[in-house]
This record gives sequence, structure tokens and C-alpha cells, in this order.
Amino acid sequence: GSNGGDGAATIRAAFARLCEVVFAGARLCEAVFAGTRSREDVLAVTNPSSSAPEGARLSRIYRTRPLYVEDQPDFINAAAAGRTALEPRELLAAVNRIEAEFGRDRSRERPKGPRSLDIDILLYGSLVLDEPGLVIPHPGLSERRFALAPLVDLEPLMTDPRSGASYAAILDSLPDQGIYLLG
Repeated sequence: GSNGGDGAATIRAAFARLCEVVFAGARLCEAVFAGTRSREDVLAVTNPSSSAPEGARLSRIYRTRPLYVEDQPDFINAAAAGRTALEPRELLAAVNRIEAEFGRDRSRERPKGPRSLDIDILLYGSLVLDEPGLVIPHPGLSERRFALAPLVDLEPLMTDPRSGASYAAILDSLPDQGIYLLG
């Protein structure tokens, strides 16, 4: 997600970098914007051994009211999915480098405040991981429409690897959080 400058352009450019760095130049790096199938913000990555479709995909793009710290601009959000050869820690390092390329400086930002780019690892196939600095599935995923809506766009049948609950059902159970499709 992004809430600095042209968030939609940032998301598209970040997806292009994900295709180069994370998805290793995926043959079918596909991003269709403005209605038919556009997608952005949060990162959902599938393990290379999974049965995910070939190539990388970007969800529809959403505008979202800030959820935790409200005195800041709206966020532009999406999710990306694809296969990666990177292990979870390598993936985290790669997305942190991409965030830095887009001007993110974690040492200077307010927690949950404005940022040029925020890439979260929502999932890594069906892996459940709980280590310092890296928790998969993302610990806030099941409470955040801005993460679940793009994820469900990409993978409507995806289930939580911990509980087995459908992410679509979890999304339907959440209250309105001010999330709107762009375009």
C-alpha cells in the first residue's frame, strides 16, 4: 500500500519491481488495471511448490481510509501473488529493499502512519511461521479489509492455513472499513 503521492502509480511500479526481484521476471507478469482485473497493496506470495497459476498477478486497486492512525491521507492498496524461489527471510529482505527504493525509511516514520510504500507478506503458500520479525500468515490479515479484499480478488478460495477458515468468509464478516475500488 501507499499513501504518499500517486499511490496507484507507486503500486504499479512496485509490482514491476516485484516481478523483476521477487518473481524472478515471471513470464506472465500480468497487471490489468481500471476495472476488468486490477489489484494492489499487500503482498501475497505463494511457494514455488504450490499449485498457484504460473506468473505473477496484481489484484484490483483499492482506496482505503486509514484504519489505525486516522490523521493521514487514504491508502491505495492491492495484493500481488506469484511463485518465488526466495525463502521467507530472503523474501522479507527483498520487499524491504523495494520499499527503500520507493523512499521508505522505517527509522523516520510513525508506526501505522504515512508511508511511500508498504509491502506486507500476507501468505507464503500454506506455511505457518512465527519468528521474531516475521509472522506468516500476517498477524493482522483476518481483521483488515484492505488486505483481505485484494487477496480474495486473486485467490477467492484461499483459506487460512492456521484455522482453515475461508478468507472470503472472514472478509464478509468484517465491518465496513472504508475500502473502495478505484477506477
